[in-house]
Amino acid sequence: MSLLEEWRANANNAEVDAYTFQKFWDDYFMKEKGVYAEILKTPDTAVKGTVKELADKFNITVHEMTGFLDGINDSLVKANPLEEMDENTEVSLDFDNEKLFRNMVEADAPWLYELPEWDAIYSKEEQKNLIRSQKDSHTIRKPKKIGRNDPCPCGSGKKYKQCCGRKGA
Repeated sequence: MSLLEEWRANANNAEVDAYTFQKFWDDYFMKEKGVYAEILKTPDTAVKGTVKELADKFNITVHEMTGFLDGINDSLVKANPLEEMDENTEVSLDFDNEKLFRNMVEADAPWLYELPEWDAIYSKEEQKNLIRSQKDSHTIRKPKKIGRNDPCPCGSGKKYKQCCGRKGA
C-alpha cells in the first residue's frame, strides 16, 4: 500500500468513533497550519527534500506529510508524484501564491487563508478581493423560472402553457 493510500485510509477511517475521528482531524489541521505558516514566511523559496526529510523538518510524521502534500499538490507550480511516492521520494513545495490562496478559500479553510503570514504577500484589500472573487466563481445562479403565461422560450410566440409547457409536450 502506498503512502497516499495509507494516508487516505487513516483520514477516512469509518471504524473509529466520532470523537477519535474529530480529534484526528483537529490534530492534523493544527500541524498543517504550522507547516503553512512556516512556508509562507519565505514564499519565493521552494522547499525541497524527501518526504521523510520534510516531515522531520516540520516535526510531523511521514503520513501527516503525505496528507499535507496531498492537500497542497493542486497549488504547486509542478505537481508531486503522489500515487507512487514513498518516504525517499524527492518532492518540492514550490507553490503559486494566488492558486494556493484561492484553493484555501475554496476548501473553506479560514484557519489557513487567514494566517497572518499572508499579510506579507497580499494586502488586506487584495486578500478580500481574492476571497470575494473565489467565492463568486462558485456561486450557482438558478435560471429564471418560466411562468405559465410567459412567452414560450422556443420562440413560437405562444404562451408557455399552450406550447412546451403543455402536459405531454
